[in-house]
Amino acid sequence: MVNIVINPKYKQLEDFVRNLPDTFDHTGETVYDGRNTIKVFDIQGLEVNVKSFKKPNIINQVVYATFRQSKARRSFEYALRLEEKGFRTPAPIAYIEQGKAGLFKNSFYISINEHIDGELRELKTGTFVDNEELLRQFAHYTAHLHEAQVLHLDYSSGNILYKIVEGKYIFYLVDLNRMEFDKPISMDTACFNFRRLWGSDEMIRLFVQQYAESRNFDVASCLSRTFYYRKRFWSNFKRKHPGASPYEANGVL
Repeated sequence: MVNIVINPKYKQLEDFVRNLPDTFDHTGETVYDGRNTIKVFDIQGLEVNVKSFKKPNIINQVVYATFRQSKARRSFEYALRLEEKGFRTPAPIAYIEQGKAGLFKNSFYISINEHIDGELRELKTGTFVDNEELLRQFAHYTAHLHEAQVLHLDYSSGNILYKIVEGKYIFYLVDLNRMEFDKPISMDTACFNFRRLWGSDEMIRLFVQQYAESRNFDVASCLSRTFYYRKRFWSNFKRKHPGASPYEANGVL
């Protein structure tokens, strides 16, 4: 069984998409090869990004085959939802799902490969002074995102990209398979959402202050909740990954 859904805007790429399950392993330029594999292809003058999701374990093969949407499908559909709400993500082209004998096997998410100027993971080793304006604009963007009732459940720094246009930061969200839409986002939910962000305490403090002011939240309460969740998350993370830190410029958190 193969299920393929293509964005009508990119109908001209149908042959490329349909052939991907057979050609992916031996074509394209690999840009990431870890839990999942990401490759870039040059097709008809377009740079196309293809994410091949890791084959799920046997339990999840049943789950995805019966009642849960695949990561590829969610990525595609959530990208369309983001675009509808006026937020940026690399344009969704298609998704592919493969199954066999009633079990889910593989999936691919295909999107335009955006040329960006940076990503928020840079804050892990950057300085506060060099990134102050980035942090301010990122805070206001996040407030706007949350006011539109869009919640990225993996709001980590590697999933937030940006371009700089006439001095303004234009943000893009990626890794979209875990998102929620159309639910009010409370202060506590937002503070919990910030726990994974990289950067120094000073950076996070400015970000949270700007965010709270944008949403008319109590700044002190928002800071307190954010640092509570942040400390708990990174303490647990460090136990599993000794030496890990959200900020390394000075060698300490």
